[in-house]
Amino acid sequence: MPRSRPTLADVARAAGVSSATASMALNDRPGVRHETRLAVLAAARTVGYRRAGRGTSGLIGVLPTDLGNPYHTDVIAGIEEQAERQGTGVVIAHGRRDSAHLERQLQRLLDLGVDGVIAVTTWLSPTALEAAAALLPVVVIGRMQDAVPGTDTVRNDDEAGAALAVRHLVERGHRHLVHVTLSTRPGPASRRAGFLAEAERLGLRDRARVIGPDSPAEGMELVLRALRRGDPDAPTAVFAANDIAAVSVLHRAADRGIRVPEQLSVVGYDSSTVALTVRPHLTSVNQPRSEMGRLAAQMLQERWRGRAHDAVSVVAPVLRVRGSTGTGPALLS
Repeated sequence: MPRSRPTLADVARAAGVSSATASMALNDRPGVRHETRLAVLAAARTVGYRRAGRGTSGLIGVLPTDLGNPYHTDVIAGIEEQAERQGTGVVIAHGRRDSAHLERQLQRLLDLGVDGVIAVTTWLSPTALEAAAALLPVVVIGRMQDAVPGTDTVRNDDEAGAALAVRHLVERGHRHLVHVTLSTRPGPASRRAGFLAEAERLGLRDRARVIGPDSPAEGMELVLRALRRGDPDAPTAVFAANDIAAVSVLHRAADRGIRVPEQLSVVGYDSSTVALTVRPHLTSVNQPRSEMGRLAAQMLQERWRGRAHDAVSVVAPVLRVRGSTGTGPALLS
C-alpha cells in the first residue's frame, strides 16, 4: 500500500507542538519562539513534509533583488520562457535591494498560493528560505554562503569566469591588473578569489590589486592618476565584478582623458544589455542568464514530479570579447 503524504499533523506530532503552532512556524507568523520554529522546520524535514505536486494556482513566484539590474531581468526572461513551455504563469515580487523587503515579498508570494518560488537573489536569510522550502519547492539563483536544506540552486562558476578575464588580459599583453568589486557577498567574493588565484598561477600575484568594496571610486581615481602620470607600474587593465561597475570605470576614464582601450582595457561581468550601450562596447564575462532562468523553472518542475533530494546546477561562463580591451604594454614594446 503506498505511503500517504506527510501532513501538517505529522509535523506537529514530530515537533511536539500543536498543529496551529506548526502552521504558524512554517508560515513564519509572529508569536512563535525562535527555538520552536527551528524545531518545527527540523520536524518538517524529518517527516518529508512539503506541498507535494503542483498546487492550484498555476503560478511561479519570482523574487529578484533589483529589477533595475539587467542581470535580473535577463534571468526572469529565461524563467518566463520555460514557464510558458510548462504551462505555468509567473508573478514577480520586486525586492528593491532591501533584505527586509525581500522577506516580506517572499511571504506575500506564499500567501498568494504560488506553486513554487525562484529567488533571483542571495539576500534572503537561510531561515526564511528554509521556512519557505518546508512548504513548497524553492530554487535560488546565485551563490549562497552555505547550502540551505530543502532548496535547489542554480549558479554560475564565478571563479572560472574571473580566470577567463585574467587570461584574456594577460594574453593581450597586460601585466599590471586591477579588480574592482562592490560587494563581499558570495558571488563577488568568488570572482575576487578567482582573479587573485589566476593572477598567482600566471606569476602576476604581486602585480594584481583589488579595489573595493570600500571606496572603489577613490581607488580607481588613484589608478587613473597613475596612468596619466605615465607611471610604469600603473595598472593598464581593469576587471570589474559586474557590468555596472565596469561602465562606471569607462565613464571615469573618459572624464580623465584616459583612452579605452588604447591606454586602459576594461572587462565587465554578466555581459548584460548594458555592455552594448556604451562605446567602446564592453568586453564581459557572460553568465548564461536566460539558461539559468530556464534551469530554475525546470528544477521546480522536477520537484513537482516528485524529486525529493536537493540539486545544484552550475553553468559555465563564456568571455565575450568586444572593443573595450586592447593590446597592453608587454606586446607593444
